[in-house]
This record gives sequence, C-alpha cells and structure tokens, in this order.
Amino acid sequence: MAADVPTPTGCRVDLTGQVALVTGASRGIGRAIAERLASCGASVAAVARSADGLQETIGAIRAAGGTAEAFAGSVASSEEVNRIVGEVEAKFEKVHVLVNNAGITRDGLMLRMEDEAFREVLETNLLGAFYFTRAVGALMMRQRYGRIVNISSVAGLMGNPGQANYSASKAGLIGFTRTVARELASRNITVNAVAPGFVETDMTGVLPDKIKEAVKEHVPMKKFGQVEDIADLVCYLSGPGARYLTGQVVAVDGGMTA
Repeated sequence: MAADVPTPTGCRVDLTGQVALVTGASRGIGRAIAERLASCGASVAAVARSADGLQETIGAIRAAGGTAEAFAGSVASSEEVNRIVGEVEAKFEKVHVLVNNAGITRDGLMLRMEDEAFREVLETNLLGAFYFTRAVGALMMRQRYGRIVNISSVAGLMGNPGQANYSASKAGLIGFTRTVARELASRNITVNAVAPGFVETDMTGVLPDKIKEAVKEHVPMKKFGQVEDIADLVCYLSGPGARYLTGQVVAVDGGMTA
C-alpha cells in the first residue's frame, strides 16, 4: 500500500472575527474541531460536562495564539443549555458557528438493554443537539447568519449491532438536520451533518487489535480515519465557501457506506 501523501497543515478557511460554540470539546473529535476552528481565526466557546476536562483544549488553543473559553454543563438539560448559551452570548455577543458534537454510548444488545441506557443516549446525543440548536438558532435568526454542523455517525446510516440506542440517536440527528435546514435557510443559516466512520479516538483505541483488523477489512481504504479528517470538513462547512450547502449528510468513513 502506498504511503500517505503529506498535505499542508495551514487553514484555508477564514473564520476571523467569528464565534464558534463546540459541544463535547474536551477530547477526541470535539477537541480536534475546536482547535481547528480556532486555528482558522474563530473564538471558541468550548462546552463539556466539566470545566476541568476542557483545560487541555483551552490550553492548546491559547498556546497556539487562539482565543477560547470554557463553559461547563449538561447538554441533556434544556435549563443548563439555555444558561450556557446565555453565558456565551454575554461573553462574545454573537455565535456564528454551532457544532453539536457531544455524544455518549451505552452499548448492549437491544433485547437486554435497560430503559435508562436507551433514554440517556437519546437525551445526550439527540435532545442535546435540539436544545443547543433551538437556543443558538434564535441568535442566528436575529443576526441573519449562521452555520450549524451536527456530528452524526455511519451507525445512523447503516445501523450497528449492540448500538440500537446510539444508532437511533444518530439517525434522528440526520432527520433533525434536514428539517432544520429547511426551516432556517431563508435566514442565511446552513445546517449540515457529518457522519464519521471508524476514527482513531480513545473509544476505538481500547479495542483489541483483532477487532480493529476485522473492522478495517470492511473499510475500502483499509484504515481508520483521524480526528483531523472530521475537523477539516467541519471547518469547511463552517466557512463562507459552504454558503450554498445545506441539509446534507457527509459520510467520512473511508468508503464504508459508498
């Protein structure tokens, strides 16, 4: 197999003067997105359950010369979300970009799955995106501009055994994306979804090597993606070049769903 060809690391999207709110920004894909948006000039409002968990993200952005602030709270609570968005607005005045990335898994076979395991995943992954989109969408409507990117999953496109709750939440996010895109389009607000496949994160890092190799056999590119692959696409969708792209679901999966 040919070696990967290095690509330039400089950001080609100009987000100078914009404010980006990213949920689930403490690690993995969320952290990579927050750092990439900041590298492109955006001031980042990084959201996670714990402020302590955001310190590495905030520190990395500031060390690189960017601007970031931490906002802690539960995305599964509408009251908490309204409080966070109010604090972000008080700090930055506007929000130009919203990335709904926060998500959890509670895996198990459907017939053995407890009610709480199903409910908790939907409350975080789907209701959390709804709460933030509703609150931030009101700000974007007033400013007549916005970019909303929802992080779904290939599990929402094709399902995955042992993840009935997760797949349902991510499939719901796709329907939510397409509907909200239609509702907000007249106000110059785009709404798109990104559906990552298997990406190198803490979650996939704990898988046994045998499982990893078996998964790669189902990926035409025969490898896992990197968090930067997702961050790059989110950055593009957040910028001016994506002004006529809305209601779309883009799978970043090495060809799994092709």
